[in-house]
Amino acid sequence: MTDDDTGGLPVRYAEIERARERLDDDSVVKQTPVERSTSIGGFVDAEVYLKMEHLQWTGSFKTRGAYNKISQDVEGGVDEFVAASAGNHAQGVALAATKCGAESTVFMPENAPQAKVDATRGYGAEVELVGKDFQETMARAQSAVEGTDAAFVHAYDDTDIIAGQGTLGIEMYHDCPEVDTVVVPIGGGGLVSGISTAVKHLSPETRVVGVQATGAETVHESLDKGMPVTLDEVNTIADGIATGGISETTLEIIRANVDEVVTVTDTEIARAVLVLLERAKQVVEGAGAASVAALLSDDLDVAGETVMPLLCGGNLDMTQLQTVLVHALTERRQLLQLRVRIDDQPGKLQSISGIIADEGANIRDVRHDRSVEDLEVGEAYLVFDVETSGVEHAASIIDSLEGAGYPVADVTKAT
Repeated sequence: MTDDDTGGLPVRYAEIERARERLDDDSVVKQTPVERSTSIGGFVDAEVYLKMEHLQWTGSFKTRGAYNKISQDVEGGVDEFVAASAGNHAQGVALAATKCGAESTVFMPENAPQAKVDATRGYGAEVELVGKDFQETMARAQSAVEGTDAAFVHAYDDTDIIAGQGTLGIEMYHDCPEVDTVVVPIGGGGLVSGISTAVKHLSPETRVVGVQATGAETVHESLDKGMPVTLDEVNTIADGIATGGISETTLEIIRANVDEVVTVTDTEIARAVLVLLERAKQVVEGAGAASVAALLSDDLDVAGETVMPLLCGGNLDMTQLQTVLVHALTERRQLLQLRVRIDDQPGKLQSISGIIADEGANIRDVRHDRSVEDLEVGEAYLVFDVETSGVEHAASIIDSLEGAGYPVADVTKAT
């Protein structure tokens, strides 16, 4: 394939190469490592190489596109930039503008993770918290540019941004030229558009798989309708890919270069975050873990392949980490909530606690619940939050309690 052989697509491989030259500065963008994961590979019967872009400056790939655009605009005389972002693009714009000697203002949703807000300010941007979701924040940011000399830096609907993100595709190919499949999270589509353009130029036979969160899925419907579809609201723990829509530019490139798009649930994403913590010793945010979630799901077959999932972001707020881990551990049955009906008499708590302890489980919390309509006079519920080793252990605890004559209801709910 030649540099111009792109089928008339908005971004050419040659533009990605030029972006790579602009990013030849380790203080702006560094080459992130690749590590083989035998654990995850064992789960999916494949050779798995994790591309750890979450270790990039700012904790995500976003600086690549932001710097590619901002550096060119600064050369053209622009000295002020405005962006809208849930967090990662915000940090990329802030760092890129500061490196180029320009000012930046970033609009972020009111519920943006505090860690990302603080980091964006730390990289030199002024932050405005407006909007209940990304679409509302985007509208406010775009209106702020009107009548000013500032340039708007779109998170994905910009060919310079896409070309900058595409430098990651060149890097991924050279990290592992024999790769059969690369797996890339999709929010607005700028990342997968750039990576797929580069990968398909360098290795047309390599499969490119995109991943969306179920609560922010738009690509399948957009492809079916032949036009971008925007959601009225999104609902996912993966805020980095919760854009709720793609653009005409990214849709065109996705249609041409992306072989398959799969979706993953928040439960699958939480599971992947936990697996990456346990097995790869990597702290990755929900959007960054979406690629591994796809591998671990039933919807993507990579058996026998060499596969590279992209960990595109590591900006995980610690309060969100707690929520994600509790969700994942609950789904694994390692956190269990049991409601035991008792005669409300002295010694019952000690007796039941002893049974649970004999099973080798740890009680995290226990409470009496007497204000329940179906209880008889003199009865109560004891509600236990219990740590277990997994499904079999949880079942054994319930069996032991029932064997001792205690009616037990498993009221465990994923948080």
